[in-house]
Amino acid sequence: MDALVRRSIQTVESKKKGAVPWEFDKPYDQPYHHWVSHGSEAEGSWQAIRPSSGERPAFSLKASNSIALFSWNIDFMLPYPDSRMGAAIRHLERQVAELPSATPAVIFLNECLHSDMKVIASDPWVQKTFLMTDIDGTYWQSGHYGTTTLVDRRLPIQDCFRVHYSKTRMERDGLFVDIKMGGDDKLVRLCNTHLESLAFEPPFRPPQMQICASYMHDRSVHGAILAGDLNAIQDFDRHLHIDNGLKDAYLELGGEEDDAENGHTWGQQAATTQRERFGTSRMDKVYFCGGVECTSFERFGMDVQVEDEEERETTVKLGFEKPWITDHLGIKAMLTVTA
Repeated sequence: MDALVRRSIQTVESKKKGAVPWEFDKPYDQPYHHWVSHGSEAEGSWQAIRPSSGERPAFSLKASNSIALFSWNIDFMLPYPDSRMGAAIRHLERQVAELPSATPAVIFLNECLHSDMKVIASDPWVQKTFLMTDIDGTYWQSGHYGTTTLVDRRLPIQDCFRVHYSKTRMERDGLFVDIKMGGDDKLVRLCNTHLESLAFEPPFRPPQMQICASYMHDRSVHGAILAGDLNAIQDFDRHLHIDNGLKDAYLELGGEEDDAENGHTWGQQAATTQRERFGTSRMDKVYFCGGVECTSFERFGMDVQVEDEEERETTVKLGFEKPWITDHLGIKAMLTVTA
C-alpha cells in the first residue's frame, strides 16, 4: 500500500499545471452544466451555462426550504477508478431515491480523477437528475484530481465560482455554488472543499478554512453550508469551526467528538496497516452558518464494494480486508432555511 501511495504522489507531481488564469484566494467564476437531450433520452450533451449571462435552465420544483446534502471522498489512489466511481454513483442513486420527492439533493464529490468525470457525466441518472459544476478538470488547480458538485436540476443556481488556495501543497480549493431556496428565494451558498492532507508544518488547513469562512459569512447570502473531506487529524482541527464562527452539524445534533463508533468517517475501510497505524478519525464534516439549520446528520457508504471478481481479488491483495471502493464513509445532512 505504501508503494501505491508513493506512485500516486509522483503522478500528482508530474501533472502539475503551469500558468493558470485565476488569482489565488480570489473568486474565479466558472460555468455549470445541464444535460440537453437531442431527440431521445439516450442522446444529448452537457451544455455550459455561465450564471453571469442570466441564462437559466428550466426548473419545476416548488419553493423548497430544505435540501439533502451528500458528501463523499472516493479514493483516487486505488485501481479500477471507473468501477469504483460507478458503484459510488449507484449507491448515491439509492440514497437519493429514499428522499421525499419534493426534497432536492446536492452531492459533493472529492478526489475525482479525469476518468471519474467521464463516468459521472455519462451516467443517465446524473444526466436527468442533476446540474454539474464540472465535467472535466479545466477549473482544477491540480492536473490530476479535484472536486465536482451535483445540484438537483430543479434548484436555480445563481452563481458558481472557485477560490484556489494560495497556501496549499496539494492544489486544493473551495468550490462555491449559490442557490435560491424558500418561497422568497433566499440565497444559500454551498461550499465543497477538500482541505489539505497530512500533518505538515506549517499547517494549511486553518488558513484554508479561514478563506472559506470569509465567503460563507458574506452579507449577500442568507446562509451558507460547507462540507467535504476536511482531513481533521490534529488537535486544532477540533475547533476550526469555532475559530471561524461556524457550526458543526454532527456536534450540533449531539454527536461526541471522540465517539469513533458513531462519528468517525475514515479508517474503517482503509488498508489494514493504515488503520493499525493511524486509527480512525472524523475527517468528513458539514459546517454551516447564517439562516440555515441542520435537522439530521448521518453517515452512509459503509461496505460498498467493487463487484468484478478479478478487481475484488486485486484490491484485497493491496492489503484491504474487503474490496471497498473508498477509504471514506460518506456523510449526509438535511438542512433547512430559517427565517
